[in-house]
Amino acid sequence: MSLSLPTDRPLRAIAQPMARLLNLPHLPDHFPLLVYAFILFTSVHLVISPYLSARIFPVSYGKLRSKRAINQWNIQVVSLFHVFIVLPLALACFGSDTLKADKLWGWDERVGRTVAVACGYFLWDTLDAIFNFDDLGFLIHGVSCFTLYMMTFRPFLGYYAPRFLTWELSTIFLNIHRFLDKTGHTGSSAQWLNGVVLLSTFFSVRIVYGWYLTLDFMRSLYAARAELPTAYLLAFALGNLTLNGLNLTWFYKMIFAIRKRFDGESKPLTGPENGIAVPADAPAH
Repeated sequence: MSLSLPTDRPLRAIAQPMARLLNLPHLPDHFPLLVYAFILFTSVHLVISPYLSARIFPVSYGKLRSKRAINQWNIQVVSLFHVFIVLPLALACFGSDTLKADKLWGWDERVGRTVAVACGYFLWDTLDAIFNFDDLGFLIHGVSCFTLYMMTFRPFLGYYAPRFLTWELSTIFLNIHRFLDKTGHTGSSAQWLNGVVLLSTFFSVRIVYGWYLTLDFMRSLYAARAELPTAYLLAFALGNLTLNGLNLTWFYKMIFAIRKRFDGESKPLTGPENGIAVPADAPAH
């Protein structure tokens, strides 16, 4: 039996007009979890991460002077926290026969829970990208992911949503790479080994599996073209291709950035702090 809080009912009532307007009938039931996830990730960002980081890493966290550097550390903590929550939820959806039988319109309550957590995270991610603007790509990523995953409550793309979320696996090693930089282990054997795993994982789950999943996704969209408005077809096709394009761009930059740690002659394509111009959440569909 799921845990029910006193705030669940009013939150569902708040979601009802939005659900009717946007034709998202499954949103109200999962809107409380979306809100709680957003509050949790925001709390980790603004309260829990600063408090624990200052005590667990007093030297490394204490030497961060700029607001941007402190914020980057804290959003990496949130990103890592999100991965360990959403990945098990996403993998639990893979065995759903309902979703396999109908990849576009099938529905499973496990998908609702998974997407609610993901949308809470991407809402936080989008707002952070706005208030702490650093790169347009980060903002595009956050808005695109939040919008596309919200459409799952129609229901729509319930089969694909958790599978695209497995892209987040590479985020674990991306954040380890960054924390190694910030804790004085740049160029170490641990960073070299993590860099190999990072590039291998990123290439496997985002490039190879990502484009395989995208082709299957496009085939499903094309097969249902008569049932979908043209605006839907264009929005989902272009949104998905944009995110895949960002993955390719970021993978290219990551190769140069990691090489820079061990090869003084190699130069990254851009010069952001810590050398990798990839958002802390590392894009998911």
